[in-house]
Order: sequence, then structure tokens, then C-alpha cells
Amino acid sequence: MDRGCIYLIFATLFFSSMEVALKSIVNDFHPMQINFTRFFVGGLLLLPFAVRALRRRHIRITASDIREFALLGFIGLFASMMLYQMSILFIPASVVSVLFSCNPVLVLPFAWVILRSEKRPEHIAALALEVAGALFIIDPWKTGLDLTGVALVLLSAALFALYAVLGRKDCDTYSGLAVTCFSCLAASAEMAAFMALSHVPWVSGLLEKAGLGMFAGVPFAEGYRLGNIAVAAYVCVGVTAGGYAAFFLGMERTSPMHASLVFFFKPVIAPLLAMAILGERVSWNMWAGIGIILLASAVSMLPALRAMPAVRNVMEWMRPPSLRGGA
Repeated sequence: MDRGCIYLIFATLFFSSMEVALKSIVNDFHPMQINFTRFFVGGLLLLPFAVRALRRRHIRITASDIREFALLGFIGLFASMMLYQMSILFIPASVVSVLFSCNPVLVLPFAWVILRSEKRPEHIAALALEVAGALFIIDPWKTGLDLTGVALVLLSAALFALYAVLGRKDCDTYSGLAVTCFSCLAASAEMAAFMALSHVPWVSGLLEKAGLGMFAGVPFAEGYRLGNIAVAAYVCVGVTAGGYAAFFLGMERTSPMHASLVFFFKPVIAPLLAMAILGERVSWNMWAGIGIILLASAVSMLPALRAMPAVRNVMEWMRPPSLRGGA
């Protein structure tokens, strides 16, 4: 099997297991604490790969580059992942995983506005299917889900989609691996600053008065014990560093089209892991929503699939002889 495909298989397994791993330790750590730890450790582990990628491109990081990484880190990791982690407090890990997997399709409207990308009928259809799939999962007419958790994970997915679009040009310049590494380190620095400020009495008081008491006095290294340290290490080293490294190494050896299949399989694998490990029950409407979201992902990939040489050759072969060759 091609090495790039092997990398993407590992990325799929790492990313699909993220919600299950986080759910099992969600009550042991503060959401910001675990995010700070995993992005700091993950960023450090990715640093050698990022430096190597920059050297290959003969690029040196400047102050303006650092500001760009800081903005990306704040949007896609500080804000998005904080909302993501909070959502697991309210709704099952399987639901969080599937709803967050909407983010590849949510990229489309941001790409239209920011990158002036072409609007295709397939993209409009994918967005409509994505909304339908989410509605099946949420089941607003007879829901047993906490809508606070649903709102948090959907907002998290939207911010992550914005992060992906804003980072698109930076990935072309620095490489996706470098952008991920430095945005992780920037986000962890932002979180560390906020966590330190949250211990200042007057800042803590303001947060309490604003109804944000959970962000007052955020701990840096509390809650670790023999029963959870292995899972915490897996989240930092496996999911964050290993998952992202495998994803970008796989994309470099295959293509963005192949890499996007990670998020195609994640909505199926993650609920199965949640059932097997956490004992979560997956309802019929959940499976229906998963099916619709998979269909939406497939539809959104149609333009890229048609552009692949092998697919074009097959489509040309299937055309009537009189119409081949553009006739």
C-alpha cells in the first residue's frame, strides 16, 4: 500500500477517536487546560517537521508571520476548540463528532466570500444536504439533546472552517505542516496568557459577574492521576501531534482530494468507537443524519473527482464515440 494512504489511515483513526478520548477525561480537566496542554505538546512535537518544511522553501519567519499565526491560532484553536471541548459537557461524544464533521462543507461559504471561489451547483446541494443531516441528528421536533451543546459544536465547526479558509494561502506559502505547528504554538501561548490572567482577582471577579465563572482561575496542571494520564498523553501525542502530522504527510504524498476522505470516514468511525468504548447508544435518526452528511461530503467532492485524470478518462470512455474528444 502507498505510504501516503497509510498516513491517511492513521490520521482517520486518530481524528475519529478524539471525541471518545476527550469524553473519558472531560470531568477530570478544565476544557482550557486540556486544550492548552495538547496544543503546546502537539506544537512542540510538530516543530522539527515544520522547521524542515520551511528550510526546504528557504523561508524565515518574520514578525508579520507571527501575527498571522496568532490570528489563525486564536480563531481555529483557541476559540473553536474551546467551544468544541465545552460541547462535550452537554451532548454525547458521537453527536459532537458527527456535527463537527460538517466543517468541510461549511468551508464553502467562507471560500466564496473570502477566496472568491467559484460557486458550483454541487456545493449548493452539499450545503442543503448538510443542513438536512444536522436536522436529523438534532431532531428539533422531538429532541433529547441539549441545544446548548449543539449550538457550541456548530459554532466551533464554523470557526474551524473559517480557520481553514484563512490558512489556505498560508499553507501554500509555508506548508500545511508549518501552519499547523505555529498556529498550535500561538494558540497555546494565548491560552497560557488567558489562564494566567484568570487568576488575577479583579479579572476573576469580572468573569464571575459576566456569568463566565468556569473561566475564572483556570488551572495549569491539576487533575492528573494514574487513571487518566495515559488518555491525556494520547490526546496530546496521538490525536494532536500524530493526527495532524499523519494528515499533512499523507496529503503531501497523495493529494488534498485524498486527504479530505479523512473527514468522510470520521462520522462513521467515531460513533462506532463511542458505542464500543463509551457504551453510547446511536439512534436511528443519528444513523440517518450520518448517511445524509456522508452524501453531502460526496456531493461536495464531485468537482474535484471530475478533475482527476483517471476519472476524466473513464468519463470520456463512457461518452458516445461521436461525442468524444470534445465533439
